[in-house]
Amino acid sequence: MNRRFITLDVFTSERFAGNPLAVVLDAEGLDDARMQIIAKEFNLSETVFVFPPEDPHQRADIRIFTVARELPFAGHPTVGTAVLLALLDRNGEPGAVAFGLKEKVGIVPCVAEVRDALSGVARFRLPRLPFSWGEGKESTDCAWALGLDPKEIGFARHVPSRHSAGVAYDLVPVASLDALARAYPKGEAFDKAFSDSDHPAAYVYTRVPNAEGLRFRARMFGPGMGVLEDPATGSAAAAFTGALMQCEPLGDGEHNIVIEQGVEMGRPSEIRLQMTIKNGALVSAEIGGGAVMVMRGEIVA
Repeated sequence: MNRRFITLDVFTSERFAGNPLAVVLDAEGLDDARMQIIAKEFNLSETVFVFPPEDPHQRADIRIFTVARELPFAGHPTVGTAVLLALLDRNGEPGAVAFGLKEKVGIVPCVAEVRDALSGVARFRLPRLPFSWGEGKESTDCAWALGLDPKEIGFARHVPSRHSAGVAYDLVPVASLDALARAYPKGEAFDKAFSDSDHPAAYVYTRVPNAEGLRFRARMFGPGMGVLEDPATGSAAAAFTGALMQCEPLGDGEHNIVIEQGVEMGRPSEIRLQMTIKNGALVSAEIGGGAVMVMRGEIVA
């Protein structure tokens, strides 16, 4: 059975930027092992497999695989798949649609807007609010793991923390854009620092100086998952809302945050995060961005 696939660049409006995503549209009959092999063949940070929905009120059931494992939830696959399904549903005609995508983490509510025949934007509401899953690592351990000086770990109120909104991350703030550019996983030191997680990955971030509003730049390293570095990581941005609640002096109301990622890789991405806080507590958060189609074809095996 031939299976259609389409690739998109996500969290960007430009082709050959952002985070590449493969979406396999005809996934019926594929078992876990076959999906893993296909994801490894694409060799992208994630590949999505689209199935007819078990619940007719939802648009589709989707499975998300890295080259090494399945993920219960991921942001750039959600945004990219939402844009693609909107493009298909509307035959490329501009306009907006709303639907749910069922992922392993649960139902993810999405709104997608078709911009033209090949691109659009989408946002989704976090299916789970972030929670702390442990104490953040010591600054010295983080520094050794990333090849930095311990004095370069942290800024303002930000200290290393551990948060998850469906996928667990170690969140490591660094003092400057220069430190962020020099950060890189250092073999055994990285493994030793973060291997006590079921999803060993470090989301390293800093504030963009002199930016209007809340703007950060980040890098995500997950060598143990087969993703040495990711150009844009929505599930990490979702976990980052926990770090912002812990470390950033946010008051009640709606807060709009921009996260740059992939700059150091030559794949610039922009993730838009919106947080709503009431009575000092996070009550909802949404993640959004653009996506543009790049390739389409068939899997013949």
